[in-house]
Amino acid sequence: MGKVTLPDWAQGMREIFRAETVSQFILHGNVNDLVPHREDDALRFLTLGDYLAEVLFQPFDVVLFYDRGRGIRLAKGADHFHAFLKVMDKFHGSRYASDAAAGRNPDRALDSPGLLPRSPAQALELIDRFLNGVVAASRNPKAAGPRSVAVVVPFAHFIVPRGESLYLSGEIGANLIKIRNWAEDPAIMGANIATVLVSENLLDLSAYLTDSPASGKIQVPMPGADDIREYVERLVAGEPDFAALCEVDVPTLAAKLVGLNRVQVRNLVLRAVRNQEKLTLKYLTRLKKETIEKESMGRLEFIESRRTLDDVAGHHEAKRWLREDAQLIRRGVANALPMGYLITGRIGTGKTWLVECFAGECGIPMVELKNFREKWVGATEGNLEKIFTILHALGQVMVFVDEADQATGRRGGGEGDSGLSGRVYGMLAKEMADTANRGRIFWIFATSRPDMVEVDLKRQGRLDVHIPLFPPVDPADKRELFLAMARKLRLDLRPEDMPELASDQPVSGNELEGLLVRTVRRHALQSSPVVPPASSPVVPPASSPVVPPASSPVVPPASSPSVPPEGKPIAPPPAGSMKSLAEILRDEVAGFRPSAHTARLEMMDLLAVKECTDDRFLPPRFRELSPEEIDRRLAALTFGGR
Repeated sequence: MGKVTLPDWAQGMREIFRAETVSQFILHGNVNDLVPHREDDALRFLTLGDYLAEVLFQPFDVVLFYDRGRGIRLAKGADHFHAFLKVMDKFHGSRYASDAAAGRNPDRALDSPGLLPRSPAQALELIDRFLNGVVAASRNPKAAGPRSVAVVVPFAHFIVPRGESLYLSGEIGANLIKIRNWAEDPAIMGANIATVLVSENLLDLSAYLTDSPASGKIQVPMPGADDIREYVERLVAGEPDFAALCEVDVPTLAAKLVGLNRVQVRNLVLRAVRNQEKLTLKYLTRLKKETIEKESMGRLEFIESRRTLDDVAGHHEAKRWLREDAQLIRRGVANALPMGYLITGRIGTGKTWLVECFAGECGIPMVELKNFREKWVGATEGNLEKIFTILHALGQVMVFVDEADQATGRRGGGEGDSGLSGRVYGMLAKEMADTANRGRIFWIFATSRPDMVEVDLKRQGRLDVHIPLFPPVDPADKRELFLAMARKLRLDLRPEDMPELASDQPVSGNELEGLLVRTVRRHALQSSPVVPPASSPVVPPASSPVVPPASSPVVPPASSPSVPPEGKPIAPPPAGSMKSLAEILRDEVAGFRPSAHTARLEMMDLLAVKECTDDRFLPPRFRELSPEEIDRRLAALTFGGR
């Protein structure tokens, strides 16, 4: 081989193995991608399995792969393994090599259907005996046979899955002991034997292996923008239609595709080329969204907002602060930026809308963390690990967690969830506090019940800035919000059409939207008459007429309302009496009844005040409240107040 340049993860793996401190490695992360192989001036891309066999373990005598789907496969050194099988057949009465006639190609013989076992118990036992034979031969310089062996186990989580040790089957327990022994047996470690377990999510594997200090955990990273640009340049070199179809330059294309691996990039680009579709920014955004959401199995919703903070009504101090942070984000002043934000306030104050507009103001994508909890032990943790891998690959990104009080778990765990809540909490807390992510990953929690979010999650260093949102009280702010809701519903209403609401009555955006929807409903009903459905008379069969008894005639009560003839529409009011949208809106506002849950809504307001990290976010009616007064009022509302 010429001069080979290894990726950082592979170089680290080689150095650890050469130091003879660790002989078993767990590869996780971006393990289903292509790996760049640089030799002299040549560059090609290999699958991880091929890269391990052809590059990293190229000097080894035997490179053996095993997974449940394909069984035992020899990438190198099939003759050595075939010789071992003959010995097994001779001394143990097995028939592993009996089908291989003299002179047949050992590679083909080993691929014969049914020749080698595929079940983990039998296959691992066979591999274990082979390794013990290699160890024995290494102690005798005159003995024939291989001197270096690499065993690679793709999809290892299907063989040694995560789970409580008490509930594991006997077979899985035996597999665990055997594989961990490969990592800890001094004889194996000293015999130039390397074992590699491959799993996309580290937390899908048994903790008995991942927590062992004898195993080296190596994360294969997602490609960055430069890596994707390099790959795209190589990919499209043989595609003559690419230049005509791509409406952006390759660096812009690469930057847009950050967050995807090389296989996903290839599929996206070639899909466009083969279908003669233009590679526009809009096309790239749509397919990237589809790819990320599919890859996360629906647990992430990818959002690229076109809104800005100009689209937010009211909340002036919050917008001022966020505009300043957006400027710092665009300038790249990472050490002046918070790790995250906590957005609090009663329902209907526009928390989600504010976050989306903030993302658009910053010009960076946002992902919303959806339900990632599973009923299977270990599955939720694996989901979170997968999500974190995607987040790290996206570059700058905002991670939005709505209803954070329900999603984030509890430090002490929850009753009946086998400690899941506590593990979720621990993973989130660790990830959110990683200062390496400052300026790259912004965590934004939104909740109307911040008191139910663990204190350690919302502390400084995780969610540094706590921004409370309140419904408007000032008439000008109400009118601004009213107009914003009207624009959202595409209603032709002017500022002078907006009626005044009670000056002392807080009103939220969802309440105003409800008023406008009811207004549209009334307006639509007066201009589009309602036609009752025509009823079909019930005609009894000729053979069995139904005749009411003469003594009991059916007479409708005198009080029965009149019913219009079948099929005849209810007439609209006379043209002169039709009301405009603005007139109906005034009627609706006049009859508006605020929420009956005033105590609960006030409690949410006070909780938001209590969480606030800067007085400038608070309206005057809350700014002068002391912490003691807030606690007193909260206690009254919680324990039997109004």
